[in-house]
Amino acid sequence: MNLTQLIDHMRNSRMFQERITAWRDVPARPARTEPFPSWADPRLVSVLKARGVKELFTHQRQAVDAVHAGEHVVVVTPTASGKTLCYNLPVLNTILEDPEARALYLFPTKALAQDQLANLHAIATALTPDPGHHTSSVVHRPSSAEGIKTFTYDGDTSPTARKLVRTAGHVVISNPDMLHTGVLPHHTKWVRLFENLRYIVIDEVHNYRGIFGSHVANVLRRLLRICHFYGSRPQFILSSATIANPQELAERMTGVSPIRLIDDNGAPQGPKTFVFYNPPVVNKELGLRRSVLSESTDIASQLLANDIQTIVFARTRTTMEVLLTYLQDAASRHSRVQNPKSKIRGYRGGYLPNQRREIERGLRDGSVRTVVSTNALELGIDIGALEAAVIVGYPGTVASTWQQAGRAGRRSTQSLAIMLAGSSPLDQFLVNNPDYFFNRSPENGLINPDNLFILMSHLQCAAFELPFAEDEGYGTHNLSETAEMLSYLEESMIVRHAGGMWHWSSENFPAENISLRSAASENFVIIDETDTSPRIIGEMDRFSVLTMLHEEAIYLHEGQQYHVDRLDWDEQKAYVREVQADYYTDANLAVTLKVLDIVSGEPRESLRNYGEVMLSAQATIYKKIKLHTHENVGWGKIHLPEQELHTTSYWLCVPSIVADDMADKGGKAALQAGLVGLGNVLTSMAPLYLMCDPRDLGVVPQVKNPFTGFSTIFLYESTPGGIGFSKKLYEMHTTLLEAAAEVVAACECEAGCPSCVGPAMEVGPGGKRHTQELIKGLLVAASIETAAQGQRKAS
Repeated sequence: MNLTQLIDHMRNSRMFQERITAWRDVPARPARTEPFPSWADPRLVSVLKARGVKELFTHQRQAVDAVHAGEHVVVVTPTASGKTLCYNLPVLNTILEDPEARALYLFPTKALAQDQLANLHAIATALTPDPGHHTSSVVHRPSSAEGIKTFTYDGDTSPTARKLVRTAGHVVISNPDMLHTGVLPHHTKWVRLFENLRYIVIDEVHNYRGIFGSHVANVLRRLLRICHFYGSRPQFILSSATIANPQELAERMTGVSPIRLIDDNGAPQGPKTFVFYNPPVVNKELGLRRSVLSESTDIASQLLANDIQTIVFARTRTTMEVLLTYLQDAASRHSRVQNPKSKIRGYRGGYLPNQRREIERGLRDGSVRTVVSTNALELGIDIGALEAAVIVGYPGTVASTWQQAGRAGRRSTQSLAIMLAGSSPLDQFLVNNPDYFFNRSPENGLINPDNLFILMSHLQCAAFELPFAEDEGYGTHNLSETAEMLSYLEESMIVRHAGGMWHWSSENFPAENISLRSAASENFVIIDETDTSPRIIGEMDRFSVLTMLHEEAIYLHEGQQYHVDRLDWDEQKAYVREVQADYYTDANLAVTLKVLDIVSGEPRESLRNYGEVMLSAQATIYKKIKLHTHENVGWGKIHLPEQELHTTSYWLCVPSIVADDMADKGGKAALQAGLVGLGNVLTSMAPLYLMCDPRDLGVVPQVKNPFTGFSTIFLYESTPGGIGFSKKLYEMHTTLLEAAAEVVAACECEAGCPSCVGPAMEVGPGGKRHTQELIKGLLVAASIETAAQGQRKAS
């Protein structure tokens, strides 16, 4: 069957009808176009038309006209809508007019940078004049006889090529990490770039949120400071997938305003079918559904058997590798699928660059028929035009869901996107309330550039790059605030104040020790010792190592299982060997929490608060989980150092009258079950209102907290210093409780299950009932507190 026939089969299948909770047929959308602007260089227009771009989509025309008029812009349109031309056209046009002009392109990943280089380089090569051929179109304009030079500058750029990039590159394509460590600290070698920098292009802006976005905002502060020193005033061109606050995020990240928002998409789109699928219940009493991994394997296998090129998105690296194993095993038993390991590939961060490029080429040329990926392929890397996207579990945000669904579909042909719900409360809420998803605008992208940990780190980098004058502020901070921060650094003997300037005085090179992401300089390398010649097969960040690379763990890499024989914590190396095991491992983290300070300004006994906390995390035990059946077949202890985290947290306190009432009815076990159950629901539901991954938050329920004096549930941020999630949760305290009440009430289980409060055996007897009682009491208390606050304001 082709895809259209398969969709009709699903539509008429009784089994699918019972499991599908939403069916949306998105109609085809015709293109809306406008001619090229009159100011565009005829040479560039000719090259673009030769490459099939006969006219511009309306959003492209709006964007290039705005850039030509000198405005900063942010373009927000769906996947495959031609955002790249919104910056390539004005940039190349400017360089044709002024060969001294320069542009800096920033992409969140090296893979995306390499992908965009190929496209830009093809256009630039076509623009290079043939010495033996002259046309009237080039006679009257400035000559660029050597052509437009486009280069990538990242960790893979050879030392011999770096000098050429610094001096000759018209367009330098890089990533924030390389700008942070490889360019800004060495700006004296980049004088030609900074003196002539006309454009800063930032692609995939929606990815610059949370800890990463907060770091990048500070990198851009340093970049503009250096541009000012060299006398340039670059113009920003940004692009993003759909989020709720693209203009606000762009202005907060770059520090410039106004930035014009362009979001009226004129690109065509073929018809798309979007399906929400809920696996069937296999144990109603316990609320257990058939594994989402098994259901995903069945659906992806059916698509593969019909030769429909498909991308399968998994939430985590472990899930991705398990799914890849299942699909390859299923395909090897199917006579219609030949060479399954070459046709079904995995893709995620941690794979080596050459391996990822090979997989991308296979998707473009069609030799790879199914790819199982984390959100690493959610970005706009060119992987051709796939026909179907299978999304295993809610990706965490509305924006990411549409982005992943958009990876399938040509501009004129049918495409399919299926989102399969997992057992989490968030997944079950969405799959059973599809209108909430389809009628909801995407989330806000949150960053906090003034997070003290991040801010002070980049202030050191800025001082290393250029001395601070006494009349100079940093970012949004005025002169006195900046001077206070620099005085603190002087006390630490990092800078010194002399001659009206703050000078760097430490021997250290600060940028090398500051990671823009959770995984960077602190990465562990994974060494395969199966053969006599050991080889590096991947890498992993320090925090993930606690639960995924401890000794005796089973590490999964592109469907192959590796046993972790030895972990060298000090040298940041894990030594593994290939094995054929029928299980994988999953580890537990024991977390303790201590409140350091209240930020909200509310009194300590308030029913809700947020502030600074200190966490200690210790990996304790790991479980061996059998493939396919997912039963626990063993366990072991983990012996790794405890890790500390200074961060922010939102917490809610249970009033004594509510706690005492629950204890009177069911003892302390009832209160404990209610706290654990509500903590599970809140952790699952909070990402619905924040543009974050569930792993960005953690929960600690306590029957009696020594700081608050009450039974308390803490929702803490998993990044040092916090990003602002805690404050947002504090502000929506009542909304969060109401959503939790709705999820628990809607669940069909009797005593608790993974789709609401958690399995009864983990939460405790009567966990669901006790959680409902607790939520009811907290909502009453919240309404009383709100009324009291209103009276105080009125008086």
